[in-house]
Amino acid sequence: MGAWSEHLKSNPLPWLLERDAANPGIRFFALRDLVGCRPDDPDVMAARADVMASGPVPAILAAQEPEGYWVKPGAGYGPKYYGTLWSLLFLAQLGADGRDERVRRAVEYVFAHAQTKDGAFSVNGTPSAAIHCLWGNVVRALLDLGVRDDERLDRAVDRLARSVTGDGYASYFKSGLQGPDFVCAANYGLPCGWGAVRALWALGAVPAEGRTPAVERGIGACIDFLLSYDIARADYPYQERVNSSWFKFGYPLGYVTDVLLNLEALTGAGVVNDPRLDSAVALVLSKQDDQGRWKLEYGYHGKMWIDIEKKGRPSKWVTLRALRVLKRLGTDLAAL
Repeated sequence: MGAWSEHLKSNPLPWLLERDAANPGIRFFALRDLVGCRPDDPDVMAARADVMASGPVPAILAAQEPEGYWVKPGAGYGPKYYGTLWSLLFLAQLGADGRDERVRRAVEYVFAHAQTKDGAFSVNGTPSAAIHCLWGNVVRALLDLGVRDDERLDRAVDRLARSVTGDGYASYFKSGLQGPDFVCAANYGLPCGWGAVRALWALGAVPAEGRTPAVERGIGACIDFLLSYDIARADYPYQERVNSSWFKFGYPLGYVTDVLLNLEALTGAGVVNDPRLDSAVALVLSKQDDQGRWKLEYGYHGKMWIDIEKKGRPSKWVTLRALRVLKRLGTDLAAL
């Protein structure tokens, strides 16, 4: 562990590297993202095999219909947290192997039923129902599942970037995205911080060699917007009050956004040496316990195919999320 570990009260990495049949994806991601093992490392390959053999991934896949969808045909937004889109998002976040035939079938189903003609991903497959939080989530999931060199994904990424800046994008509607700069009906016609985080989380995951000028401009617009507010206070435009969900860290990640995900998106896009991150990083560090672990403060217990960990208890998933951010920040944490 590098200099970033100096800000931990204890070293949680051995805990994350334990073989855990209930959540085998944690060991896989810890080996890859924290230890820095290559994809062809025998330990990484064994951990990925464990993901497909036990825990939440096989439970979600067991509920899949032969055609590739979950629960009912269609775009897959409903029922919430059980439908096709949600199941795909959770599979990606839990470490599913995108080469698995069942996962590939789900990917093809989403392309066929949730993507609009102009490339967006939407609640019902029509442009008027496209919103950044869902669109960004799906793009990120597809990238995490290893989808590459696919014209359909390239189109989704390009249109997502252009919807942020307004550059060559005219598919704004009163019922969904209402204009550039994250103006969205879901946030009462105000710019949406949750949408901005999801858009950056997706665009920042596009490999550098695959980023077009439009994508780079979209990433820049996301970063500028998110850093123009106080990340720790999450004082992005709102109608009544700041949503308390910003300050509760959990897993898996649905449409709710928290301060930690904001940091994950920003640092993942290369923002690491910026004092505007400091107060948010301090907030994250303040939530660790004496063992250098973070609690699960929210989840979808009883609302998805299988429960993930226990609320109020130390969470390997949230700890993994926090350590990813701290590792990216490296010695910049010394300024706190």
